[in-house]
Amino acid sequence: MESLRGQLLIASPKIVDPNFRRAVVYMAEHTDEGAMGVILNRPAETTVAEAVPDLEWLLGEGEAAVWVGGPVAPTSVIVLAEFDDPENAALIVDGELGFVPAEIDDRDAFAAGVRRTRIFAGHAGWGPGQLEAELEEDSWILEPAQSGDVFTAEPNALWSRVLRRKGREYVLLATMPMDPSLN
Repeated sequence: MESLRGQLLIASPKIVDPNFRRAVVYMAEHTDEGAMGVILNRPAETTVAEAVPDLEWLLGEGEAAVWVGGPVAPTSVIVLAEFDDPENAALIVDGELGFVPAEIDDRDAFAAGVRRTRIFAGHAGWGPGQLEAELEEDSWILEPAQSGDVFTAEPNALWSRVLRRKGREYVLLATMPMDPSLN
């Protein structure tokens, strides 16, 4: 299978696991050894100032939530950013989107070259062949990511919005209530 790096995984209604129900996952890596991504539509109630104050300098003005990136390593921190110069990223995922390096010598210079950031606690991960099996079961729907998806200001609407973007076949799915039996 071709790498899904830079793609979105949209949880299908088949997924009932609360970690992934109606999740939109941005795929950061996908190889024969496995896959890794971050959930884009799960803001935590905790702010960056409360959870990881050492990273506040990356955010600029205002308070920002920490985002629940997934159930794997929930106490680890991952910073995804949109870079002016992708050469400054520890790993580029797609275009100008990549991960902030763990060690930065000149914070001011680095921050000046970053347009937007999002700080995640944990990530989503799959072992070898696991994601491919879930895709064969139609557990996930694929869609190319847009930078607006990664830095959405409306996380609760992201799942529906991305499904609608896929076209007519998915519009009904996008409007389906969380529990269809209540319809």
